[in-house]
Amino acid sequence: MFKKLKMLFAGLAVFSTVASVAAVQAEADKSQELVVYSNAVSSGRGDWLIEKAAEAGFKIKIVEVPGGEIADRLIGEKNNSIADVTFGLNVIEYNKLKKEDVLKPYKPAWADEVTEGLADPDGNYWPITVVPLVLMGNESQTMPKDWTDLTDPKYKDQYGIFALSGGTPKMILASILARYADKDGELGVSEEGWEVVKKYIQNAHIYTEGEDHRTAIIEGKYKYGQMWGNGLLQLEKERNVKMQFMQPEIGMPFVSEHLGIVKNSKKAELAEEFINWFGSAETQLAWSNQFGTIPANKKALEKAPDYVKEFASKTKQQDIDWEFVGQHIDQWVEKVTLEFIQ
Repeated sequence: MFKKLKMLFAGLAVFSTVASVAAVQAEADKSQELVVYSNAVSSGRGDWLIEKAAEAGFKIKIVEVPGGEIADRLIGEKNNSIADVTFGLNVIEYNKLKKEDVLKPYKPAWADEVTEGLADPDGNYWPITVVPLVLMGNESQTMPKDWTDLTDPKYKDQYGIFALSGGTPKMILASILARYADKDGELGVSEEGWEVVKKYIQNAHIYTEGEDHRTAIIEGKYKYGQMWGNGLLQLEKERNVKMQFMQPEIGMPFVSEHLGIVKNSKKAELAEEFINWFGSAETQLAWSNQFGTIPANKKALEKAPDYVKEFASKTKQQDIDWEFVGQHIDQWVEKVTLEFIQ
């Protein structure tokens, strides 16, 4: 009898908890505006998200910020938060926010559907897409075999890279430097590594703000350019062109875009409802269909377009010590910016 009562009370406690959660969710006021900070809303993604979110009953305002600046901005606003949600950043940037206690831990409704190992163990951020970072070229180009090949003088001004304020160029830089880890070297990198990066940076054209880097590659102004995987697929779809991408033997850096709730948001319940919708298999499949993303949600990936699954099958992930990278990336970027960019 005691055991039965114990089970009954436990069941009532679970029911009470579920009911309480449901009540909180029911109380979320969808007439309120959610402010979303993101570096992943270019090329129509932001407009699509605003429209589809509105259809689902959410009113959102997107503030587009370069990936390398979002964490600093959120940390600076920590005691007077403007944003409610942030998405698009990689693990390194989210771990900065976690360390500064900027994020609110939570568990989305789709938590059990995402690829294992991508989410924060403490629930501060959750993955929505997996993003290989590539060097692309148009169909007529002979592709180099590795980022390190670009140190050859023959590639001078033949390829474009983004300014290091953005997440993509930072992670590609990190993927090169991480190969040359040396505990006795400057900032943990050997002299050889710094020489490779110096030549890689100084041979490159660094895109200026507003420069049409996609057209530059299509038309051959530059033979090659940095791109995130779904950006390449979206470019092919929108411009009806065929692009190719470098496939280094060592692999390419993979990053995953994540979602997080800002801890001091006064609309945390509404933010969680929004995330439950945005990261769901249904929404992520629609996102993939529209923009060629590789969903972290396994149910969405199963139904993703064939060209997305084909692209994913051709990519190989580089083995990178992201903890090592996280310890040094800001210092690496500072050194490269001050010493190598001419």
